[in-house]
Amino acid sequence: MFILQKYITGIIRKKGQKLIQINSMPDHTHILIGMKPSIALSDLIRDVKSDSTEFINGKRWIKGRFNWQEGFGAFSYEHSPPDGGLILPSAESIYLSSRVLSTGASSALSRCGVSATARY
Repeated sequence: MFILQKYITGIIRKKGQKLIQINSMPDHTHILIGMKPSIALSDLIRDVKSDSTEFINGKRWIKGRFNWQEGFGAFSYEHSPPDGGLILPSAESIYLSSRVLSTGASSALSRCGVSATARY
């Protein structure tokens, strides 16, 4: 996974964005980015998925063809949380699954003083 993380880091940097942290899980990846207004988030994620898909398939790491799932989950926050930084959990999930906000995302948002709800 480390090779993939480095590759994704390169994609993000090439797009002029600042990668703060990346954690790969067996079935998804967490990316914390300092976004500049030069690109829309959806365009950046589209490029990350497209370029990394080509990379993974070129390496033939899996039998058949690899594709990321459609869509992505994201949240934004405009300033540093009180403890000085937002660190993505490495063992917890920070994504929406079956429209339920995971414990990892909820605790990350909570550390930033953001109230979370799973209704969206």
